[in-house]
Amino acid sequence: MNEYTFPILYGVAVGVLTRLYLLRTDYRQYPTYLHGRTIHIALGVIAAGLGTVAVPAIMEKEFAAITFLALAASQFRDVRNMERNTLNELDQYELVPRGKTYIEGIAIVFEGRNYLVIFVSFLSTLFYLVWNVWAALAASAIGMMVARRFMSGSRLKDIADVKYVKPHFEGAGLYVDNIYIMNIGLPARREEILRYGMGFILTPKNFDARTTIANLGQRQAILHDVSTALGIYRDSGTPALVPLAKRDLNDGRVGIFILPQVEDIEKAKAVIENVPVLESAIRMPGERRWKRRGGSGDDA
Repeated sequence: MNEYTFPILYGVAVGVLTRLYLLRTDYRQYPTYLHGRTIHIALGVIAAGLGTVAVPAIMEKEFAAITFLALAASQFRDVRNMERNTLNELDQYELVPRGKTYIEGIAIVFEGRNYLVIFVSFLSTLFYLVWNVWAALAASAIGMMVARRFMSGSRLKDIADVKYVKPHFEGAGLYVDNIYIMNIGLPARREEILRYGMGFILTPKNFDARTTIANLGQRQAILHDVSTALGIYRDSGTPALVPLAKRDLNDGRVGIFILPQVEDIEKAKAVIENVPVLESAIRMPGERRWKRRGGSGDDA
């Protein structure tokens, strides 16, 4: 044992606790319990070790070790590939798929959280060695608050208002409010849709939000989350019972049509409001600076 033993053990412990805190299995059931969580916990231990050992290496001027640690940390990019490949394979067997945009967002999050673990472990060990254990405890608390801040981004309720509207037919056309969803020719299917179907209107709060909820990946994420949380009244080979999201081209509203097994309007609304806003779906045309003359502009 030497002067670095307890700071290293402390840094690793805090890093692992941070990864456990960031690793949650919710109604979407991903990561799965137990083996999926075991993989991410193991990666969290490695990330905590990397962040912790970097501090003594710097103090001892072992810059070769720092280079090795930087190289090892870059391998966490493989975490994104692992998650992407796994979810793409699983998505083929979902009644309502996540979609590639949602999958890419999940993969990025799992990669990013390992870097947050490295940050918290590095900060905790540094404060332990430079000051004392009490300073390290304070640094750990700050690091965990930062990790929590970056744990999740915006939710759909931050950019759009959600309102329930009962689906209805005009001839063979299915509508949610005045937004056309699809054509249903069979009377039996119409009866099922009127019995089990729900409709919701998403009204964007600004022009940027209008562009974001128009993204096909964002709309597919909404349909997947609702169908996962409340179930879905359909099986393979029944295209008439597929949940859909269609856009009103005039004002940018989006009509959501779903067929949940649990007919709870408030719960369905709450699930839609808490769907994450996908980073790759975010568009901010309102932030664009237009030139006074000419038709071109520079991005902000």
